[in-house]
Amino acid sequence: MRKVLVLTAAAAALVVAGLFGYFIARQSAPAASGGAGVPSQSSGKKVLYWYDPMVPQQHFDHPGISPMGMQMAPKYADEGGSADQHVVRIDPAVEQNLGLRSEVIKVGTLPATLHVPGTVAWDQRLAVTVSARTDSTLEKLYVRAPYAAVKAGQPLAEILAPQWNAAAAEYFALDDAKSADARALRGAARARLHALGMDDASIRGLRAGSATITLRAPIAGVVSALNAREGQQISAGMPIMSLNGLDSVWVDAAIPQAQSGGVGAGTPVVATLSALPGATFRSRVEELLPDVDPTTRTQRARIVLPNPKHELAPGMFVDVRIEAAADAPHPLVPDEAVIADGTDTRVIEMLSAGSFKPVRVKTGRASGGVTQILAGLHGGERIVTSGQFLIDSEASLAGALERLDAKAPVSASDNGSHP
Repeated sequence: MRKVLVLTAAAAALVVAGLFGYFIARQSAPAASGGAGVPSQSSGKKVLYWYDPMVPQQHFDHPGISPMGMQMAPKYADEGGSADQHVVRIDPAVEQNLGLRSEVIKVGTLPATLHVPGTVAWDQRLAVTVSARTDSTLEKLYVRAPYAAVKAGQPLAEILAPQWNAAAAEYFALDDAKSADARALRGAARARLHALGMDDASIRGLRAGSATITLRAPIAGVVSALNAREGQQISAGMPIMSLNGLDSVWVDAAIPQAQSGGVGAGTPVVATLSALPGATFRSRVEELLPDVDPTTRTQRARIVLPNPKHELAPGMFVDVRIEAAADAPHPLVPDEAVIADGTDTRVIEMLSAGSFKPVRVKTGRASGGVTQILAGLHGGERIVTSGQFLIDSEASLAGALERLDAKAPVSASDNGSHP
């Protein structure tokens, strides 16, 4: 009898334990419904796993906060199963948490005006070199320092040239002779003096008894270089000094390579200087030089500015406003919306709430915070302007970018380009 009571008590304990376990299972069922592999209560879709939008390759079997401190997003079983395999879907609630921003693309033209820095330089076409055409000695310098201003015809230096003196003596002897033969040779002797570089004033000076020959300034300007000193032996053709006129100057404007397409010979420019408040200098681009600076990636535009008052000096900084030719209308997107990874350029198009697609584009010029889209978009599409890198990483995880790469490259002749 006692044994029967013990068995009955044990059976009752088992029944109570079973009922307790069933009750606990029923109570915990709602919490488990959010686990991986079961439908989500909010959407009814089957959740495969949760992931951190910042580290999409890291998966979790429960929702919550990731180790990065981000709200984890669900990955549904039916994502990527639509007809368009490039589409990436994100839960609208997660989209809001990520702070995604988007805007509709507009078609327009970039500002045609470019503001670029420039530097004043010598007008090299106004440069001349003063030299002796024969071996000589520099006896005296009238200009003893670089950047001294000179007038046309002003004495610059005196040289002692034995060859010139000998040729002059021969000419003077023929000039004093009365014979017909001497008169015939006199013209040839004078032409020889001119060929040696002597002008009529120097010839008259030698005839008056001067032992030296005076070199005079051929133009008015500035001594840009002084290459010799008194007492120095001068070889034939050696530069003694260089002169540069200041009636006009060059301005070398540095144009970014990406913005040089609308600039060419004849493009109007306006130059201003902080050193001359209120003064403006109007001119045109003379030439876009075929040389790009490898460090700054800028191309120089040569501009000739008139300088009648000699206010502009080489080395001055100039603000150059270039009225470049206006481009044809194209879709314009914010610079921050463009994703460029070195091998591809794309934007993220927002198809609907929670539905996105990467779109390969061909970009043009950039100015004023916006970039031209030459191909890939028509205008009117809505693209993501903030948080697009998170969607791009999800697209990479879902294989959308690989499928995008399988398509033909975008060109300006594609249907995605704007006329």
